[in-house]
Amino acid sequence: MKSLEELKAIREKMQGQVGMRHEDETTTRVVVGMATCGIASGARPVLNAFVEGVAAKGINDKVVVTQTGCIGLCQYEPIVEVMEPGKEKVTYIKMTPEKAAEVIDKHLVRGQVVAEYTFK
Repeated sequence: MKSLEELKAIREKMQGQVGMRHEDETTTRVVVGMATCGIASGARPVLNAFVEGVAAKGINDKVVVTQTGCIGLCQYEPIVEVMEPGKEKVTYIKMTPEKAAEVIDKHLVRGQVVAEYTFK
């Protein structure tokens, strides 16, 4: 990314894919920290991995991927929070696209938290 125009174009493209689905009390939310520190640490490829992975697994109707600003734990970026109805929030730290794929498969599809990637 080399200009503000390029950033705006990326934002417009992603808004159509991220966080624009209907949410209800049965929807799981995946929130990727996209503040400056998160982006600098590699949050954009992590966000893309979640968006693409959730679509590939066909769970778009159950899982909504969104982005947020600062989560407040800069040294642990990229950070991803998973919020499932009726369960405690799970915070994944130092995420990569590869870790995201594992979280999608194990946590979002099979319901098993990937403990080694969580904030303890």
